[in-house]
Amino acid sequence: MLDLDISEFFDEDGPLATAMPGYKPRPSQVELSQAIGDAIQDRATLVAEAGTGIGKTWAYLVPAFIQGGKVLISTGTRTLQDQLFARDLPRVRAALAAPVTAALLKGRGNYVCHYHLERLQGDERALKSRTEIQQLRQIQVFAGITKTGDRSDLAQVPEDADIWQRVTSTRENCLGQECPRIRDCFVVKARRQAQEADVVVVNHALFMADLVLREEGVTDLLPEADTVIFDEAHQLPDTATRFLGSSVSTHQLMDFGRALEVAGLAYAREAAKWSDVSRHLETAARELRLVCAPLDRMPGRKATFEAIPNPEEFDEAFAALRAAVDLATNALGAVAEKHPDLMAAARSGAEISVRLKRWATPGRADAGVADEGWGRDDQAPEPTVEAAPAPGDGPATPTAILEGVAAAAQQWTGPAVRWVEHGQHHVRLHSAPLSVAQAFSKYRKPGQAWIMTSATLSVNGEFTHFTSQLGLERARTGKWESPFNYPEQALLFVPRGMPEPQSPQFLDRFVETLMPLLEASPGGTLVLCTTLRAVDKVATLLADAFDDAGHDWPLLKQGEGTRRDLLDRFCKLTHPILVGSASFWEGIDLPGDVLTLVAIDKLPFAPPDDPVIEARLRACRAQGGNPFSEYQLPEAAISLKQGAGRLIRTESDWGVLMVGDARLVEKPYGKRLWRGLPPFARTRELEEVLAFYRRKQEDPGA
Repeated sequence: MLDLDISEFFDEDGPLATAMPGYKPRPSQVELSQAIGDAIQDRATLVAEAGTGIGKTWAYLVPAFIQGGKVLISTGTRTLQDQLFARDLPRVRAALAAPVTAALLKGRGNYVCHYHLERLQGDERALKSRTEIQQLRQIQVFAGITKTGDRSDLAQVPEDADIWQRVTSTRENCLGQECPRIRDCFVVKARRQAQEADVVVVNHALFMADLVLREEGVTDLLPEADTVIFDEAHQLPDTATRFLGSSVSTHQLMDFGRALEVAGLAYAREAAKWSDVSRHLETAARELRLVCAPLDRMPGRKATFEAIPNPEEFDEAFAALRAAVDLATNALGAVAEKHPDLMAAARSGAEISVRLKRWATPGRADAGVADEGWGRDDQAPEPTVEAAPAPGDGPATPTAILEGVAAAAQQWTGPAVRWVEHGQHHVRLHSAPLSVAQAFSKYRKPGQAWIMTSATLSVNGEFTHFTSQLGLERARTGKWESPFNYPEQALLFVPRGMPEPQSPQFLDRFVETLMPLLEASPGGTLVLCTTLRAVDKVATLLADAFDDAGHDWPLLKQGEGTRRDLLDRFCKLTHPILVGSASFWEGIDLPGDVLTLVAIDKLPFAPPDDPVIEARLRACRAQGGNPFSEYQLPEAAISLKQGAGRLIRTESDWGVLMVGDARLVEKPYGKRLWRGLPPFARTRELEEVLAFYRRKQEDPGA
């Protein structure tokens, strides 16, 4: 442990300033770092909102290094994870001359699997195009020279390329200790390095996967730690909900059917009629998809379990599917010892079987099935499979693991919501807990410090909404304001005379009002919409408006490329306009004149047809609460603050935030929303916006 007061590291003549040219001490950064240091020392939980520009990453890295002990840092995305590990962490460590080792750990799907890569090399029919043939060769070369196997290090193959799914492993198809390439396994190496390092950088998805596996009795993915730091902590409630729930899709069922047929014919041909078993399973999956056709007429093409329009037909098809999965799984279980591929397929089938059983329970009230939560359903046969553990997952058998899944689910999810989603080519069965508070909060070990930080954790200075979602009622809380001069740097514009947000004319008027701002703004524009449908409509309206006005500005739209590709193009173009939805509301850093206008169409209230939100609102109402003020409004306030935060990223940035939804200023609750935003100057007059642009272009410092 380095023996220095934390504030000394941030002094003008301190180690950070000495090692990093241009560094300027910020009082709020020092105060935040001291609060984090105190929480680490006291082994407490701290929820810290740090405004943009404070430098929260350095504020938590300094005490993490100097307080000693094992530290786990979890980020919101893999991109931030890579940035933290490759840039921020080494710079601060070098500046402090801190004798700490660091490791990067991701989920197994991020690492090339030697075994699955070799299998794909031997099956050229599995390659779908010349592009995939070229990608496979690049991955082969990469696997031979890389030390980490991390697919993000191979930029030539796009991160969303389909081939990655076939050259990486999943927990279900990993051969574990039976794998002939176990000695070379990149996952095993990464986990070993994480066990030995002082600081381990992970992401929220991996953290939650570890939580789920611990509940199921599987050996931990992540090492024990004295301190856990959650960066971009506002994402945790949604991530926890996603991971503590489960889903099964007809795509997964088809993949399972193909895998069992290939493995069965290759290694146990005489044991069963594998093609018939696979065909039976695929037929049952297709029947379920056909039965779900009426969902196409329902909002969002989805329905909760209770609201399925043809329940008798659905239940019959679902029962047939479960029987087909169990039949296939038991057939595999009888021969699983013959080859690792049979073992992996059997394990996959058993996992799917338990997920389907959990989804089916409780049954319908009029079907005579007792409401037992997510406990056992003794009407369905329990698949009995012995399978190899995944690397580092210990010697547990799938029977024990899968029985643990059902038992653990009943313990930590409590009330849940189930729904069916009907896509164009698939059906997906979802389940999610109504609350993650109990499961998440009990994961914190006694004597472990938890630090949660983000720019958007409070609503009007109150942290209750965030802390109650995660069961952190006893947490320390603190808010440190941004050092930026928002009243001079930015202007919030809510135009007058806008139609009601639900009006058919709203988006037409939104684009019409936006056009003068686009003509006045010298830099790029980010248009943030609350739905994908609005993205398409706004992009079409803008394209038409550009043609009518004779503008040839580049127009980028979500879906026309990966998020990273769109942002890269945005930074290189002159006067670009990018129209996006949810994924563009946060995690985007476009400093300087690259971005001088952010336009938000409507207040980001969650869609009412979301089954999880609908169930949570219903539960809140049943308990005598006010769903709007207790859930919908706080969620919208945090989302709005995230979107607004895209505009000003540095001390020299400037620009306009336009919100087309007049409810922000005309409804009584609007005050709770705009008061949570940075203290921008505010106006409702277009002329004042245009004057602001003229003044800033003449003198950016004005």
